[in-house]
Amino acid sequence: MMKRSVARKSLVGLGLAAIVLMFPVAAKPVADTVTQKFETPEFRLSLQQNSQTLVSLAPKAASDGFDFAPSGRFKTRLGNGAYRLGDIDLRVRSAGEAEWHDYSSAFKRAAVKPLAKEAGVLAAADISASVGGPIKVERRWVQEGGKLALRFTLTNTSEVAVEVGGLGIPMIFDNIITGRTLDEAHEKASFYDPYVGRDAGYLQVNRLNGRGPSLLVLPEAGTPFELYKPILNARNADKSLKIYNDPEQRNMTFEGFYDWMVTSKGFADTEWKGVSQWNETTSFTLAPGASRTIGVRFVTAPSVRKIEATLIAEGRPVAVGLPGYIVPTDMKAQLFLHAPAAVKSAEVFPAGALKLGTPEAVRDGWMKYSVQGVSLGRARLTLTYADGTVQTIHYLVTKPEAEAVADMGRFLFSKQWYENPNDLFHRSPSVMGYDKEEGHIITQDNRVWVAGLSDEGGAGGWLAAAMKELDNPVPEEVAKFERFANETLWGHIQVSEGPEKYGVRKSIFYYDPEHFPAGTYDPKLNWKTWASWDKKGADDIGRSFNYPHVAAAWWMLYRVGRYHEGLVTQPWQTYLTRAAETIKAMMVKAPYYTQFGQMEGDVFVAILKDLKREGMTAEASEIEALMKTRADHWKTLKYPFGSEMPWDSTGQPEVYAWMRYFGYQDQAAATREVILAYDPTIPHWGYNGSARRFWDFLYAGKISRIERQLHHYGSSNNALPLFDSYRANPEDFYLLRVAYGGLMGSLSNIDENGFASAAFHSFPDMMKFDPINGDYGSSFFAHAYAAASYLVNHPVFGWVGMGGNVSEANGKVVIAPKDSARTRLFIAPEKLWLTLDAGKIDAAAYDPKSGSVVLTLAPKDAHTSKAVLNIAGGYHLAQGGTVVALDAKPVEVMLVKN
Repeated sequence: MMKRSVARKSLVGLGLAAIVLMFPVAAKPVADTVTQKFETPEFRLSLQQNSQTLVSLAPKAASDGFDFAPSGRFKTRLGNGAYRLGDIDLRVRSAGEAEWHDYSSAFKRAAVKPLAKEAGVLAAADISASVGGPIKVERRWVQEGGKLALRFTLTNTSEVAVEVGGLGIPMIFDNIITGRTLDEAHEKASFYDPYVGRDAGYLQVNRLNGRGPSLLVLPEAGTPFELYKPILNARNADKSLKIYNDPEQRNMTFEGFYDWMVTSKGFADTEWKGVSQWNETTSFTLAPGASRTIGVRFVTAPSVRKIEATLIAEGRPVAVGLPGYIVPTDMKAQLFLHAPAAVKSAEVFPAGALKLGTPEAVRDGWMKYSVQGVSLGRARLTLTYADGTVQTIHYLVTKPEAEAVADMGRFLFSKQWYENPNDLFHRSPSVMGYDKEEGHIITQDNRVWVAGLSDEGGAGGWLAAAMKELDNPVPEEVAKFERFANETLWGHIQVSEGPEKYGVRKSIFYYDPEHFPAGTYDPKLNWKTWASWDKKGADDIGRSFNYPHVAAAWWMLYRVGRYHEGLVTQPWQTYLTRAAETIKAMMVKAPYYTQFGQMEGDVFVAILKDLKREGMTAEASEIEALMKTRADHWKTLKYPFGSEMPWDSTGQPEVYAWMRYFGYQDQAAATREVILAYDPTIPHWGYNGSARRFWDFLYAGKISRIERQLHHYGSSNNALPLFDSYRANPEDFYLLRVAYGGLMGSLSNIDENGFASAAFHSFPDMMKFDPINGDYGSSFFAHAYAAASYLVNHPVFGWVGMGGNVSEANGKVVIAPKDSARTRLFIAPEKLWLTLDAGKIDAAAYDPKSGSVVLTLAPKDAHTSKAVLNIAGGYHLAQGGTVVALDAKPVEVMLVKN
């Protein structure tokens, strides 16, 4: 991913349609800026007087004047096409018509007709003049039972039946970062994500700084949350080109707004035809003179962690899936439900994709189902409750983790293995990016780094390959990677000689047609963009974000060489030294961006700790001093995780890691809470633990556009601080849930053949993983770094295994790890953190009474004759030492309290 200068140069790879979207049609301001002010027990709100659309929605629980609505941009958002909360979108057709017609109260505003206010109504209006079409629309802002609600009544005024195939309630909150500093964005802006759970669905709006309150938008009767549609367009009169009218440009500082879709069949049958949506798409028909009322309520939760408790208090069905909603076929998952009515029926689509166990009561009103993944791919569980409420929960079934990772390794070292001694750019041998649609390696891209083995989008293939070997080394794969490291990485990607030694180039592919034979460059690609660097631009070593990839590669080779026999050809000291020198080079040769956290920056902490353990004191001291200068700077900042972007979810993990390392606990805690603001727990595999990102398809995707990315590399990387925080405070189970969602999200990108995609396209016209690898390597870095199993005794849910299957017998609790590494285990009641530098854990039996733990270690293999155990948490091996000789059969060892 190349992120520099994007404010000026954000059109790379977009194409004509997207360029039209980027530049809005000028709005014509409406003169009336008079507002009406109201209060409810939770909010201070104001409406524009002449339209009765929302101007401000300030929660009383926030003492700093925070506003969920973009009130600061009210005067710039007065014209046609600028959506506000209180607008409505319709797609309808009359009986006998085949074609759908679009209407919106935001397309061409007209004066609304105020209506008499019944009891509890704050404002009411007939807004039909703005909407147009055969349906009269009345809108009411209501206070009922102390809660604020927005309701629309739709009435068919024509003489024939009208089918409503698209009904959208625009969700307009202040997610606009444009023109704000990092501090201002965190103080004033919000991000929001949907739970498209039909009647049980909701929208959660969280402040960027992670502080409460959070806003929940809840459905009223007849208002299922069917789909979540980006607001991108208005139809021209000739129904041709769709033009984005919002005065805010969609780019890296504004992802756009969305519609809460109550019905969407009119889109599913046309623009989205053939695309499998999250829910079954519907429409409804209004007979002549018939009406239907839909609406949403606005409720505040005290904090992000209290969202589910607030939903329960509001009488909403709540689902908690453990370890999440990405379910490997060998994982015994669980689903806990809390609802005001009993489950009447449960249906799985596709049929048989999931196997549900018999429900059983747990405590405090919770019911438990066992969930077994059967068929690979997306699966939807539809629950119908006795009161008629319908809830959908969205799962993804994968292969067992170890099998999926092994598939990926084989794919990387076969399909993505590039061997061409005549390559003009010295990229051979290497693991390169791959285009799944075309079925070949990406040797050319006008974003030159994508084909140039550097930056996130070009290093993604080989970085994933490196980290795959960290926990699961295969001799043939390690041998290939070492060849790449010593023949291509060392000397071409990373400078190996002269004063620039250890500097990392931005790309080793570049555009220079004068110095290469005719036909070198594909004429079908646009080589006139800023992203088509010449050799000088590609050789630049000043981008610090390229250095962690290289450091991770050397670190992996060190670890494999140090703790396994006969897998690498050079001394492990060589690779650890290169890793250390890469860190130092970053600080000297690419200093500017080191003021920000780096993606994969946790590897720097790991390298420093390894240097200390190996007695390489001089190297360790130098690196520690360099890193402390960064940490000391971050310690002075209110929000210490800036980026080369106006806002980012890249830097927080490394910032957190160094804050913890140097004992700056307040800054670490602030960083953790910010992560929770953009990293949700939602009963949906795509959103659960999916740290927000919406621009990296521009830089590392094939389908290049601004779009909420699901399980981009931010998911697994932002899980790292949450795992660490949870191990420090196992009472905060919420942290573990979010973290595990992100960790598993990294596996969702691996298809059944082993191809790993950059991220999932969430827009309803696409709904698929991107066809190229892109920057997936950064995602798998964090997965391999953090893969572990967690044994938890939850006060309501009982014994839970996150990453492992749990059983109880003879007073002991046994966890059999099923995570992709099987080298890390946390036993939460004891705060016992076990990690293996070599060896695998088959099982652990924990005795809650004595606290003893019996580990069963997997048999040795040809390159691993001993297990090397690290113990944190007040335990020791009964036999003494930390090294265990392995055998041809599993070996049991006991850990006892000190």
